Amino acid sequence: MSISKRTRNNRMTVAFYITKENAKCAKQIEVICEHNGWEPVALKPQKNGTFRGSITVDRYQQSQYQFKYKLTFEDGNCCYDNDPKADGYIDNNYGGNNSIFTCI
Repeated sequence: MSISKRTRNNRMTVAFYITKENAKCAKQIEVICEHNGWEPVALKPQKNGTFRGSITVDRYQQSQYQFKYKLTFEDGNCCYDNDPKADGYIDNNYGGNNSIFTCI
């Protein structure tokens, strides 16, 4: 798992990349982020088993955004996972934590 950021004017595009190993045989992976009210954004599966996708945020609206990955499996079960290469982590209201990316 990894993220990369690209800025242009007051916008920042954050790209998410999940390796085949980190996908854990998921049939679908979504990133859920506070930038859009925690609405899932599907990452696209690649031929090599990885997943990729991106979102765009206003760089000056917030200094950081929380996010998590939602992995859905063939049997319909799902789990939530943090990004081990996130810019940091923050406690959530459910006894765990969320990944964060900072706006540059």
